[in-house]
Amino acid sequence: MADGSPADSITIMGAGLSGLAAATLLARAGREVHVHDIRHDSGARFDGDFQALENWSMDADFFDQLERWGFDSNAFKSTSFSVVDLIHPDDVVTQAKTDGVAYRIVERGTSDHTIDQAFKRMAIEAGATLHYKSRIDEKDADIVACGPKDTSAIALGEIFHTSHPNHIAFQLNDKLAPGAYSYLIVIDGVGLICTCLWRKQKKSERFLNETIACYQRLYPDMDMQPVKRVGGKGDFTLNGFYTVPETGQHFVGESGGLQDFMWGFGMRMAVWSGVLAAEEMLGGKPYEKEVRRQLLPYVQTSVANRWLMNRVGDRTFKRMCVQWMRDQKRSGDGLRWIGKLFRPSLLKRLVFRVTSPFMLKRMEGPTRPLRLPFRKAKPRDTWEQSEAALEVKARWESVRRGGGHVSFTSNAEGEAQEISAISS
Repeated sequence: MADGSPADSITIMGAGLSGLAAATLLARAGREVHVHDIRHDSGARFDGDFQALENWSMDADFFDQLERWGFDSNAFKSTSFSVVDLIHPDDVVTQAKTDGVAYRIVERGTSDHTIDQAFKRMAIEAGATLHYKSRIDEKDADIVACGPKDTSAIALGEIFHTSHPNHIAFQLNDKLAPGAYSYLIVIDGVGLICTCLWRKQKKSERFLNETIACYQRLYPDMDMQPVKRVGGKGDFTLNGFYTVPETGQHFVGESGGLQDFMWGFGMRMAVWSGVLAAEEMLGGKPYEKEVRRQLLPYVQTSVANRWLMNRVGDRTFKRMCVQWMRDQKRSGDGLRWIGKLFRPSLLKRLVFRVTSPFMLKRMEGPTRPLRLPFRKAKPRDTWEQSEAALEVKARWESVRRGGGHVSFTSNAEGEAQEISAISS
């Protein structure tokens, strides 16, 4: 096991949500647990970013699952939304509504009210020992729970102060967010506008400038006082193994490739996989088998969805938005249509089987991962910023010169260098 940990203790590599979830349950059961992380704190790879917990892909409410697993869903700040603005590619704005919870927004980072710090506190209270700024070899860990290693997509955002009421908007627009989406979140006077890029771009900040300009046009009453710009990367892999046969190591969360390939949701699967790994180590069902039964069908569905998303543009996005609203009118529930999109089906299984060999690239590693490459830009991704976007850029440059913080840089290929991440 890792240096500084007795041979009979459990060593976890990574103090994110999946690693801390496993550590909490193991420590509560009386096991000696050591968690190692190369960063100075849990949540340190984020920068006060808002992230969304979707509540439509499964029948179970995620917060009910947390309580059932023994985690306190009130230990961190969350804001629920039952109404979400759906922005079509042609700037038409409709609303998806539900009687339940569509989204919960949480903050990531090192502040006390973040979900990262809440899971850290629960792990410490359970008796786990956390080692920050501690680098160990992956082969020395019983549970591998690390963040992204490579890049399949990036996210760029601007955080600002505003007097606008709490609000959330979700936009499908292939120009502003190639192959993906953008969003607006306002919580208690703090806003975030973010765009996600699933195709590698040069001068990638122009997408953020144009996205901000678009939201300013759509929400003219929203005042914005920029504070900082944030960015990060997502790494999407499909593992051949979740428990390595030769070593018995469990790979959880992002290290296990357990996240949504279509839109990047991952927090539910991160915690869930950490729970399943801990349960096996406490005498429960085999982790490999349970991941394949409970989580993998959703991951494979998201791979099929990503293949479809990679091959469409704004025309199809518009059809999706129209169909979403038509289904809401028929059913009275704005979550039914999007829920079906995320849930496993025979068609999605067939699409996955046929397309995944061409879509994913084999990588070296103990889990035999297949990685989703960062795709090349399309000719339609080359365009010049509008006057409104240039004004957004000039405003940010003024803020930056006055001390505004930038937590990403862009290299010649237009890929964000990770300092904080926004992918949810």
